[in-house]
Amino acid sequence: MSDQPIKLGKSIKGRGAVTNHPSRFLAAAVEPQSDDWGDGSDILEYWQTRNTKVQIRPDLTKRLITSNRSPDIPFDQSINPYKGCEHGCVYCFARPTHAYLDLSPGLDFETHIFYKTHVRENLLRELGKPSYVVSPIAMGTNTDPYQPIEREHQITRTILELALQTQHPVSIVTKGVLILRDLDLLTELAKHNLVHVSVSLTTLSKSLKQQLEPRTASPSARLRMIRELSNAGLPTGAMFAPMIPYVNDHELESLVSAAHEAGAGWGAYILLRLPREVRPLFTQWLQDHYPERQRKVMNVLDAHHEKPEGRTQWSVRMRGTGVFADLLSQRFAIAARKVGFDGDRTPLRTDLFRPPRPGAAAGQMGLFD
Repeated sequence: MSDQPIKLGKSIKGRGAVTNHPSRFLAAAVEPQSDDWGDGSDILEYWQTRNTKVQIRPDLTKRLITSNRSPDIPFDQSINPYKGCEHGCVYCFARPTHAYLDLSPGLDFETHIFYKTHVRENLLRELGKPSYVVSPIAMGTNTDPYQPIEREHQITRTILELALQTQHPVSIVTKGVLILRDLDLLTELAKHNLVHVSVSLTTLSKSLKQQLEPRTASPSARLRMIRELSNAGLPTGAMFAPMIPYVNDHELESLVSAAHEAGAGWGAYILLRLPREVRPLFTQWLQDHYPERQRKVMNVLDAHHEKPEGRTQWSVRMRGTGVFADLLSQRFAIAARKVGFDGDRTPLRTDLFRPPRPGAAAGQMGLFD
């Protein structure tokens, strides 16, 4: 038994993490050992096979809507249709949540995916509570609502159908082209100012995208998403996140310009944060892909996310502090002003909300429906 990270060699094609450190809540973990008859390649092959195959499981969902009390996050409540994310972004701040499932924030996060169950019933029940206060429901705040599993399970689409049915406002952040499948619902929501969409745009480099976000849409596909969403009448913006010193921060101005040309009406950025298990995962990623920059990148991040305040303190944890963070902020302000980005998007309407009728969760019809 061991609590050491299981290293799977160099980077694995289509995967962001190369380690599978056990959950921090486990007292012990089982690790296979070579029989010493060979060079150990049999063990490496075993773990690579075991940890790169996607496993889909139902989540025993009791509550769908999650409340947020963080003052520096612009939403009060959210829904995450899935736990874990096949996109495999190595920097993902949601990775540590897999530890609560006794799984690794490493490869397990990318390969053990859970989908919410009884979505329609739960959402109608929660929206129908007399105490419910209407506020836009944010999706894509933890894991992507349009990752590959959505094709089959359509959890996100079900939520949008109910949002349209009840005239409930929603906001979406995604890097998945599958969102274009739901243009029929999104355009109807947009007619009543009930939806905002932000497309995550991290780099314009296809090779860097493949290293950093291995199973996501290409940069050109994301720009096409912005264009098609905008042309369909949806209020659409771009999220330039994360900005990583000496890796993609030099692209900031180009990203802003490209997003604006594609039709984005606003933009925002976040300086890379490395909470809990994300730090060693990202450090290993740097060692594999940019070993000559590893110390430089980490020194800058540590300097501008001062320990511990800069990693957790409200209002500064997303932007950092210090010279580099200040310069990044100034660069973004200039680039946004140059293209005419409007930082204040139109607030979504909440006055149109129609609470579900009693019995709606069970599929019962109203008397005059």
